[in-house]
Amino acid sequence: MLIGEYEHSLDAKGRLIMPAKFREDLGEKFIITKGLDGCLFAFSTTEWAKFEEKLSALPISNKDARAFTRFFFAGAMDCEIDKQGRFLISSNLREFASLVKDVVIVGMNSRVEIWSKEKWKECDDNISADEIAEKMEMLGI
Repeated sequence: MLIGEYEHSLDAKGRLIMPAKFREDLGEKFIITKGLDGCLFAFSTTEWAKFEEKLSALPISNKDARAFTRFFFAGAMDCEIDKQGRFLISSNLREFASLVKDVVIVGMNSRVEIWSKEKWKECDDNISADEIAEKMEMLGI
């Protein structure tokens, strides 16, 4: 299970250390893509296959479904962890997520989210668990 929050820094080549606790679940090779809320998503190949299947099941005749699918597939790239535990994030993905130096890596059960430290702080500061809990009741939680 991917849980926890870790801070690391991008190096000059755009490489980032994947926390050791996440490497076991993600594997040596994984998929990274544009995420929601301005972060990046990283999936193990197994979880990516499940996500890919859901996206592929969306109707191609629906404009929003095509845009949603395009968003994730166009930004996706294969990643491989090197011997130092680092992986390269492409320049287009770094730009999308505003990743410059300080990065926060967050475990989200079946995926990892990669945030710029500034965006993560802004997102985290705006989370009101009490308000969200009330809304989750509609989803059966």
